[in-house]
Amino acid sequence: MPTPEDTYIENRHRIQPNHTNNYETAHGGNVMKWIDQTGALSAMRFAGETCVTASINQMNFERPIPQGDTAVIQSYVFDHGRTSIKVRLRAFREDPCSGERELTTESVFIFVAIGEDGSPTEVPELRIESDRDKELQQDAREWANAN
Repeated sequence: MPTPEDTYIENRHRIQPNHTNNYETAHGGNVMKWIDQTGALSAMRFAGETCVTASINQMNFERPIPQGDTAVIQSYVFDHGRTSIKVRLRAFREDPCSGERELTTESVFIFVAIGEDGSPTEVPELRIESDRDKELQQDAREWANAN
């Protein structure tokens, strides 16, 4: 039985010219794709199965990520159903030289675990063991309930 910490993933993507819009900032579709991919990795780490996106909670784009900066995507599982998995996702813009970060995007995605036969399959129980697990779960639930 995995914990939120077991499913925590942080990926980085350097914003190149081919990732940008007319304003030389990361195209929202690229950020959404990276969030979806990272969220799926957390869901699969939790379920031990292939997982597919079932729904997206509200997605808030708070500020842009300029070309040359790094998009940092954080992801972890905070809740689940019988076959579904709730994943908390956040994106930050990070200056690659200083490490300075600002939150840019937040969401909750729901994934479904898929078995070998292609149909939904049951997922394990989520364990909350450490203070960090409690903090992660509480933060995600508070954000999800507010949005």
